[in-house]
This record gives sequence, structure tokens and C-alpha cells, in this order.
Amino acid sequence: MISQWDKKFIELAFLEAKKSTETGGLPIGSVLARGETLLASGHNQRVQKGDPIAHGEMDCLRKAGRQKTYKDTTLYTSLSPCMMCSGTIVQFKIPRVVINDTQNFGGNEEFLRQHNVEVIDVAHPDSIALMAKFIADNPVLWNEDIME
Repeated sequence: MISQWDKKFIELAFLEAKKSTETGGLPIGSVLARGETLLASGHNQRVQKGDPIAHGEMDCLRKAGRQKTYKDTTLYTSLSPCMMCSGTIVQFKIPRVVINDTQNFGGNEEFLRQHNVEVIDVAHPDSIALMAKFIADNPVLWNEDIME
């Protein structure tokens, strides 16, 4: 079930993705929330910082800082998380992930479910369109990001 707060954080993840694109990066944004409370938001900065690990989810989690627990949080992401980010979600025991786009990139949703993570695919049209345009306009950079 998607709440009004979910809708707010889904949109914020999309806005973070747009922010990344506007600064020369890949359009991937993420938000970490505890209920209705925003803990942090971030975006992919792999290109901007020259850091291959600076994915949107990782940037968001870094900005959230140390947490005593993640067991009561939700991670929102504009694009289905890669295996590195999915592993981090499992490691931190984040119980719920809301994904805006599984059409342009996906495949780790079942891995997350196998580790008792609730996965919600909201098929956010703006996130899907933004990533599709980015992939079409930047195929070399996209392939570098997904290691193809």
C-alpha cells in the first residue's frame, strides 16, 4: 500500500535523479525515511566525483549517517538497485524498498524478496521516461555504469 508520505518520497527520489542529470551524472536518486520523517536524500555522483561506488542509494545512506537501526526505514529509489546497493539494503536490514523504475534496469528485486525485503514497484512514469532518455542519449556512459 502506498501512503501520502510514500508519494512524497517517491517524488523526491525522482527530483534527486533530475538533480544528478543536471550536474552531469546519471539520473538516479534515492531517499531514506523513517515513517514520515526524511532521514536523507541523495543521487548518483559516480561521474561527478569519479567514484564508482557513489550510486544514488549509497550517496543517500552516506548522508543519513550512522543509524542505530534501519529496521524501521524505507528506501526509495528512482531506479531498481544494482547488486551492490541491493546487498547493502540486505546488510543494513532495510525492510522496505520502493522502486520508481524497474523497466530500464532491474533484476535484483527477487534477491531482495528472498532476503525478506518488501519490494514495491510503483512504475513512476517520469522516472521511467527520464532514464529511458538518458540511456538513449548516453549509451556509453550507461554501459559503463552497469559494467557492460
